[in-house]
Amino acid sequence: MRVLLTSSGITNDSIREALVGLLGKPIAESNALFIPTALYPFPGGPGMAWRAVYGAGPSPLCELGWKSLGILELSVLPSIEPDVWVPAVRDADALLVGGGDPLFLADWLRRSGLTELLPTLRSEAVYVGVSAGSLAAASTFVETYTEPPAGKDGPLEPEHIVFATPQGEVDRILVTGQGAGLVDFAVIPHLEHPHHPDASLANAEKWAARIPVPTYAIDDETAVKVVDGVAEVVSEGQWKLFQS
Repeated sequence: MRVLLTSSGITNDSIREALVGLLGKPIAESNALFIPTALYPFPGGPGMAWRAVYGAGPSPLCELGWKSLGILELSVLPSIEPDVWVPAVRDADALLVGGGDPLFLADWLRRSGLTELLPTLRSEAVYVGVSAGSLAAASTFVETYTEPPAGKDGPLEPEHIVFATPQGEVDRILVTGQGAGLVDFAVIPHLEHPHHPDASLANAEKWAARIPVPTYAIDDETAVKVVDGVAEVVSEGQWKLFQS
């Protein structure tokens, strides 16, 4: 399976060209499934999911002109026979994994059975991650919370850490999570984004120090693509690789 990890979707021509190259054919000839699961822990999550599908969200993904687009909601899959939904995943040219809460997403990737299924998909299929969808592709990732996150399995290795923001120092709970293990590195999205003050370059270095693998901090104009285990940065913006 090929991988394209983004901070905020297909935001520029370079990332779009990388996606087409990974697909091996035009987007208009490709079938995609969108996974909105990570949005639901937030207030207004159902509305955010609708806007993402409709193409009115902040991260260009579903509105790219796919030949077909379906919704794959991970939280319902355990109640459905695998013979019903697995063929649709195997037939998809792209799995579009949206942003939101990465711990919640990683939990449902496991509980749904998709984590086990992903390595068995055909080599031409493409996993496209956005924010949390990119975080959860790694074996290990970190995320910050203002309050301890709730989940079936609970947070892993939570710790308090002080981050510097334009408004001053803030105390955050830094949580280490376990993802799908599609790639052998981690991602910190939204580098230097004004709405994500925790992800400044200085703070990203603190995040990366707690991850035991190389970590790419990427802004919203950057992506990391992976083919046959080889990672390559595609960028019209800013990024930095922190070695473990």
